[in-house]
Amino acid sequence: MEEKRITISDIADELGLSTATVSNVIHGKTNKVSEKTIQKVQEQLEKRNYIPSMAGILLAQNDSGIIGVVVNRHEKYEMHVLEDNFISSMLNYLSMEIEKSGKFMMIKTTDNSDEIVKYASMWNMEGLILIGFCENDYNLLRKNMRIPFVAFDVNISNPMRIGIVNIDNYGGGFLMGRHLKSLNHENALCIADNEVFIDRERFEGFRDGFSDGNVDFMLIPMKKAERKAFFERKFSFICEHSAIFAVSDYYSVEIMQFLISKGISVPAQISVAGFDDTPVCTQVFPTLTTISQDVSLRAKTALNKLFELKENENAGEVITLPLNLINRESTDYVRK
Repeated sequence: MEEKRITISDIADELGLSTATVSNVIHGKTNKVSEKTIQKVQEQLEKRNYIPSMAGILLAQNDSGIIGVVVNRHEKYEMHVLEDNFISSMLNYLSMEIEKSGKFMMIKTTDNSDEIVKYASMWNMEGLILIGFCENDYNLLRKNMRIPFVAFDVNISNPMRIGIVNIDNYGGGFLMGRHLKSLNHENALCIADNEVFIDRERFEGFRDGFSDGNVDFMLIPMKKAERKAFFERKFSFICEHSAIFAVSDYYSVEIMQFLISKGISVPAQISVAGFDDTPVCTQVFPTLTTISQDVSLRAKTALNKLFELKENENAGEVITLPLNLINRESTDYVRK
C-alpha cells in the first residue's frame, strides 16, 4: 500500500502550531517567527521526510521564479504549433537561457489573449515571453497585467512597458534578392501565406534587392492539403520564374519538393531559397539557401529585456537584430 503523504497540517498538529506558521517556515516567510520555532519546524520536517509541493512553494513566494512562454496557436500550424521548426528551436534556446538564470519555464499555446492573463495570474509569473500575437493582443495585455512581458515579431506603435525583439525582415529579404540577382536571375517569384507585416517586409526587401529584375508575388493557402492542389494549378506560372523565394523555410522545402516531383531540376532550372535557417535546411537535398537569424542571441536578448523591465517598467523598446545569408546547394547555379 502506498504510504500517505505528510502534509503541512500533520506537521502543525504534531508540533502544536498553526498551519500558517509551518507554511511560513517552509516558504521562507520567517520575519515574525522565532528562531526556536523555525528550528523546531525544520527538525520535524526533516524527521518526517516532508516533501513540499513545488507549485505551492512557487505560488507562495512573491517572486515565483516562473517565466511563461506563450505561443499563438494560429490556424496555419494546423494544431502542430510546437512541431514548427522555428518555434521548437526558439523554445529550446529560451529553455536554456531561462534555466541558466535560475528560473523555471512554463509553456502554453493559445489563440486567445484573454487566456494569457488568467495563465499568468494563476501561476504568479515573474514575466512572459510571447510569440506570434498582434498589436491588439499586446495592448490588451498591457491594460490588464502589471507583470513585464517581451514579444517577438510584432509591429507596435508604442512599446511602452513592452520589450519587442524583432529581426530585420526587410534587410533579410534584401540580402536574398541581391544574392539571386547576382546569379543572373531575371524573373523571381516570392511566395507567402499573407501580405502583412513580416511577410510584406520580407517581400519588399526581396523586391528591392532584386533591383531591375521582375519579381512576382504569389499568395498561397495556409492549409497544407490545399497548397499541393494550388501548386498543381499554378505550375505553369511557377515555371515562368528561374528563382523562388519563400518567406519561410517550411514553404521553401515544400515547393522545392513539389518541383522535384514534377521533374524540375533544383537549382539548374529553378533556384529555391527560404528564410530562418531552421534545421530542415540541411536535412533536405539539395540543401537550402536561406536567411539566418541567431536564435540563441534572440533568446538572450528577450530574457535580458524581460529582467530589465522587471526593474524598470519604462524600459520598453523595440530591438531589431541583424540577419545573414547562408548560401547552400539550392541556389548554387549561375544562369547563363
